[in-house]
Amino acid sequence: MKKVYVCLIADLLHAGHIRVLNEAKKHGEVTVGLLSDAAIAELNETAYLSFNQRKEVLEALAIVSKVVPQNSASYRENLVKMAPDYIVHGDDWCEGPLLKYRKEVVEIIAQQGGQLIEIPYSKEISDGNIKNQLLKYGITTVNRLGRLRNLIRNHRTLRILESHSPLSALFAENCSVIKGDQVLSFDGMWSSSLTDSTVRGKPDIEAVDLTSRLNTVNDIFEVTTKPMIFDADTGGKVEHFEFTVKSLERTGVSAVVIEDKIGLKKNSLFGNDVFQEQDTIEGFCHKIEVGKRAQLGTDFMIIARVESLILEAGMADALLRAFAYVEAGADGIMIHSRHKDPGEIMEFISKFRLQDSITPLVVVPTSFNAVTVEEFASAGVNVVIYANHMLRAAYPAMSAVAESILLNGRTLEAEPQCMSVKNILECIPGTK
Repeated sequence: MKKVYVCLIADLLHAGHIRVLNEAKKHGEVTVGLLSDAAIAELNETAYLSFNQRKEVLEALAIVSKVVPQNSASYRENLVKMAPDYIVHGDDWCEGPLLKYRKEVVEIIAQQGGQLIEIPYSKEISDGNIKNQLLKYGITTVNRLGRLRNLIRNHRTLRILESHSPLSALFAENCSVIKGDQVLSFDGMWSSSLTDSTVRGKPDIEAVDLTSRLNTVNDIFEVTTKPMIFDADTGGKVEHFEFTVKSLERTGVSAVVIEDKIGLKKNSLFGNDVFQEQDTIEGFCHKIEVGKRAQLGTDFMIIARVESLILEAGMADALLRAFAYVEAGADGIMIHSRHKDPGEIMEFISKFRLQDSITPLVVVPTSFNAVTVEEFASAGVNVVIYANHMLRAAYPAMSAVAESILLNGRTLEAEPQCMSVKNILECIPGTK
């Protein structure tokens, strides 16, 4: 029997996959290289089913003789090992982000004497189209809740965008750009206490209660599917934080960030210019432990934000606290700084990673904004949060338009700074 190789994600097995597999079966014994979660992450995709679940489905098909893992988006390792006579693929990889993998396959089979067979891509029944149709019906709380932990486990460094309203959240949901051979998009949303307060015209001192903020979260969740990280400031009193965790988990929020300060909340970017008091290590560890015990499942994450660099307590204190918080059960560490020079942030990351290569690290580069996501990834950062930029971008535009209307007595001059009503409506699913 001739050997035939087919690479699949097979998250949602459909007629397009069957067409490819039936074509492969005509030429010999079919081996499916099933992409691992890590390999899928290389393609900026996410599988809803686990590798073993997808493997079980494929192994039940009579047209498939064997299922083997493909641990990279590159076919090279499996092709060198198997040396198939044929490789069967849809013709969708003749352009776009997958083209580089096609070129690699063509190069390898030219050396091995194999043959590439391409069949017309089933656009009308693609994974993407099916998932988009399903997402129109929404996503369950359980599915959304666990996505962040799964993304961190399997993906490159995540990009999280501040979302203070359902409309701003739709940009985090749908915005994408092509950069080289990659399609880049945001991986989730950040519910910021600063922007939640500001959009309500209130100071950033925890003046907006949890119920009000959860109403916004629910409105955002009605029109989006991506996971959310929630900024809970200090988390409040230990006794209150327990109920905050339960409420957020029940709503479908994937993670909460709490900072190790006590007393009236003041924005960290003020540093020691205003009075801010750091909690004791023991006190904050107790808060983390209480929060973890309050969880009903294992997907929800509590991320501890270390304020030592903000309050100029020193690198040693920051590292001491970070390791203590991990020991207390924190699912991740956020390290923050108000300096434009990223030196102390990078030093912390380096020293933390020398002792802990597993715990997720989170940064918010509002001040040290010259560092790219690629540089953070190389340093060992798992999540980069762009924490207030959507709201900050909106306010200068609104101010300029308001002044223009007053100065000119009409809106004609302001129109170039405004999105058209048609484009606004097109941002909203279901408008047409």
